[in-house]
Amino acid sequence: MVEALVCTIGDEILIGQVIDINSSRLALALEEAGIHVKRMVSIGDTREEIASVISDALSRHAVVITTGGLGPTKDDITKAVLGQISGSKGYVVHPGQLEMVHRILESRGLDILASNLAQAQVPDTAEVIVNKLGTAPIMVFRNVRGGGTLYALPGVPHEAAGAIPEVVEDIRKHQPLGSILHRNIMVYGIAESALSEQIAPWEDALPADMHLAYLPNPLTGIRLRLSVYGGEAEHQQKRMETQIDRLKELLGPLVYSEKDSNLETAIGEMLKKAGKTLSAAESCTGGEIAHLITSVPGSSAYFLGSVTSYAISVKETVLGVPAKTIESFGVVSAEVAAAMAEGCRRITGSDYAVSTTGLAGPAGDERNPVGTVWIGVAGPTGTRTVSYCYKNDRKRNIERFSASALNFLRLILQNELKY
Repeated sequence: MVEALVCTIGDEILIGQVIDINSSRLALALEEAGIHVKRMVSIGDTREEIASVISDALSRHAVVITTGGLGPTKDDITKAVLGQISGSKGYVVHPGQLEMVHRILESRGLDILASNLAQAQVPDTAEVIVNKLGTAPIMVFRNVRGGGTLYALPGVPHEAAGAIPEVVEDIRKHQPLGSILHRNIMVYGIAESALSEQIAPWEDALPADMHLAYLPNPLTGIRLRLSVYGGEAEHQQKRMETQIDRLKELLGPLVYSEKDSNLETAIGEMLKKAGKTLSAAESCTGGEIAHLITSVPGSSAYFLGSVTSYAISVKETVLGVPAKTIESFGVVSAEVAAAMAEGCRRITGSDYAVSTTGLAGPAGDERNPVGTVWIGVAGPTGTRTVSYCYKNDRKRNIERFSASALNFLRLILQNELKY
């Protein structure tokens, strides 16, 4: 199994001015190709740090990939340090990158400065993959000091992203790659600790070469990722399927997808296959449910619309919630959630409607503590409601309310549409 280290270089990353997206893009592409990313590090723009970290990494990993520090300004020192590490005796101009420097700057109507031309100069120990999106070349240093192969990519995110396919292809040509398989199970409706206890016997019995990761997210639930590294891909795939089938039996309706997915996508797939439609009536979630549903491509096939009935007057006049119901039970109640869903279904003509009414914070009311939400789902077989209480800040409560509403809807659809 080829192991890699990804290193981002730049003070701007360490002080939080720039968010590192290059590492995640690289890791995804490398894992997909069968290259295991063993470590990720971020370092500053100092010669000593770059030299020390990269030299150590090359002695431990078959592949080291850096991003950043290849620009035309004085603080971009990565190329010089890598030349030193690789034993370079001087610089040479790469004609392909020089042509690209002229082409890019001329297309932008910019003067071609000496600092720009210098970017086409590379250490004589480097091979070059021409950067077609920028002026800094992609450099490859092989067998550096008897160690691994070093790839130096520009730090500009779209340039780094453009370089990844060619870097991966170069690794394929020079390294015997194994297989890396990942399977995902999406779970909602159980705490991470409770989930761990529930599947403990299964997890404890996993073969030694299989690894399980818990990846929680308030909007999507918990992603369980089962991984196996190395071996013959078809054989390993069958072994993974056996374990996934056992896991699904243990979790039952808690599972909503076998992909790295989300609740709104799972709901959309069910509605689309069944030819059913949906609408939403939201109060405390302020349109978040409609936003999530419509973020899925093709949602126009099943989502008819929504009413953000934040004010009591809108609940009464638009959705038709009886004033007596609100007076008797309070605006945050099962009865109002049910009436909102039924009213939304009636005025939109949808097969199903989901509703929310609650107290996201910072204050509660005389009937309910802060963090309370009532959710309603109206459909062809009737209306059901459920309540939850979360103890988060306002923003997180709204996220949890929305996800819980989608999950409640998802469970009803799974039962009624037989998925």
